[in-house]
Amino acid sequence: MTPPHPALDVRPITEPELQEWLRAVHTGFLREPLVSDTELEARRPQFTPGRFLGAFDGDKCVATFRSFDQELTAVGGAAVPADAITGVTVTSTHRRRGLLTRMMAKDLAAAKERGDVVATLIAAEYPIYGRYGFGPATSMTEWTIDVPRTGLDPRRSGAPDDGGRIDLVDGEDVRKLGPELHERMRRAQPGAVSRGEMWWQMNTGVVRLEPSWKEPFYALYRSADGEVEGLAAYRVDDSWHDKQPQDTATVDWLIATTPAAERALWRHLCSIDWVTTVRSGWRSPDDLLPFFLPNPRAARITTQADWLWVRILDVVRALEARTYAGEGSLVLEIVDGDGMTGGRYRLEASTAGGSCTATTESAELTLDVSELAALWLGDESAVRLAALGRVREERAGAGRVADALLRTSGRPWCPDMF
Repeated sequence: MTPPHPALDVRPITEPELQEWLRAVHTGFLREPLVSDTELEARRPQFTPGRFLGAFDGDKCVATFRSFDQELTAVGGAAVPADAITGVTVTSTHRRRGLLTRMMAKDLAAAKERGDVVATLIAAEYPIYGRYGFGPATSMTEWTIDVPRTGLDPRRSGAPDDGGRIDLVDGEDVRKLGPELHERMRRAQPGAVSRGEMWWQMNTGVVRLEPSWKEPFYALYRSADGEVEGLAAYRVDDSWHDKQPQDTATVDWLIATTPAAERALWRHLCSIDWVTTVRSGWRSPDDLLPFFLPNPRAARITTQADWLWVRILDVVRALEARTYAGEGSLVLEIVDGDGMTGGRYRLEASTAGGSCTATTESAELTLDVSELAALWLGDESAVRLAALGRVREERAGAGRVADALLRTSGRPWCPDMF
């Protein structure tokens, strides 16, 4: 008698299986389960043996998982090697059978063996990834700007008033100037991740997943001395009602290395004729955007949520990679149910850097590895987590010590979806 649930094969796919794997991705994300030749050819350069995992029921792929090399910026600007996870799906007919657990275990073990310090992902659903040691390490906020209420003078051109200039450029200019600008931005932004050549090709139309791809507008900001300091990609939905324009400009992405560049780009977006609404895209929760406007209330928050999730794979290297604004020490008991990086560690921090070593001293703060991820980039508070019962103070006041050492004045932010 054939068992109702035969054993499923979880393994790396081969390149000839890429189309079947992509079909399963579409199915898992509730998209049309057909894979166009355009998408298949666009995805082929991404294929890396061993990094595309699938679960197979016979010759049918019923679960998917992909990872790729990435760098994540720690507090202070150091780039740590990361295992970036994406394309995670389980077909509805094969849920609750441990497929994600098997794929995750295989991938994280390989990442640990490679020497990656962390793993990263953007979680489609909140409850899934905590059980694998991931914690929400950054947040994002999206603003919707009611342009007529901003207080900006509609008679002004929107040109920068600081001696800089904004030019509309094309995809070739973006591919030439964007990577170096992004590198400067991400080195100064904890939580930011690297962008490979494929990212720039896919976001400027060289590589198109679908034939219907439409090129956005690209606005480039140069300072008064000619330095490229900001770049934005945006699209405009043309809409008229009663012979009045009510267009919406939606930002795909906007990066800048100075507040002046950010201010100039947002003011440009708010000065485009016919545009009455600007949607900001995914921004840092402490973004300066609303305060670039004479009336900050014209920018209302329409989305606020967790964003980048991090899984610490090496506690020592993670804590030693970042910088610290003050001095102090703390003994941490890290609980890791998967046995990858748990243990007791003594953190010695100063403005010159941090030292983290295994210790047998009594723990002062006990926390799961997923909570360490939430603290590591400086966004979360150990005192808050203790109030929620998610960390435990073994010594009174240890949460305040952790906050003094780990929290940062500016919030971490990941501009990217992957």
